[in-house]
Amino acid sequence: MTKRIDTLWDPTKFYTITRLYLVRHGETENTQGDAFRYNGHLDVDVSEKGKAQLERVAACLKDRPLKGIYSSDLLRARKGADLIASHFPGIQRKEFPDLREVKQGIWEGLTLKEVWERYPEEARKKFEDYVFYRIPGGENLVEAQERAVAVITRLAERHAGEEFAVVAHGGINSLVICWVLGLDLKNVFRFRQDFAALNVIEFFEDGRSLRILNHPCGAFPF
Repeated sequence: MTKRIDTLWDPTKFYTITRLYLVRHGETENTQGDAFRYNGHLDVDVSEKGKAQLERVAACLKDRPLKGIYSSDLLRARKGADLIASHFPGIQRKEFPDLREVKQGIWEGLTLKEVWERYPEEARKKFEDYVFYRIPGGENLVEAQERAVAVITRLAERHAGEEFAVVAHGGINSLVICWVLGLDLKNVFRFRQDFAALNVIEFFEDGRSLRILNHPCGAFPF
């Protein structure tokens, strides 16, 4: 005798979603005008433009049913999380050092042009093996991904069936997104993370998916 289909499929279980709003910090004081720098673990502040960018993200999220707000412990990420938390008086932002940007060692604070001028041999090695080469004093992408994903996984488990926000960094966000999509880290630069980018990641009991990438903080489609 064949079982009825409604005894085999539990729709409440299937539709249990844990939703992460993954944000990049706003423009920093030393990257105004798109002057890219390897900030890494440097604790630089956001510019006035960066603060305004993060205020838009906070306004975009203010009506979501957030149950947790988190960030790296670097100032540029903490400020974004604090702005989001200002709309949720019952939630205190918490920070995790393991959500810091990829550590760039001796390159930190330098532009790409300065890196090639001062450390041409290290730059050559890095761009020949971007995933595994470790800049002196820094870490490679595998190491950075492992620490960040460990935090995101714990938070997703803590907020099972809920929504929560994390403010981190361009490199870290990209590594997390690669993990969500099951991409080799060689693909880490195949999508953008603009300042104050908003990504939406959904976790299910049997997997995870990327719902929105690099959102400009307009109206959500859900």
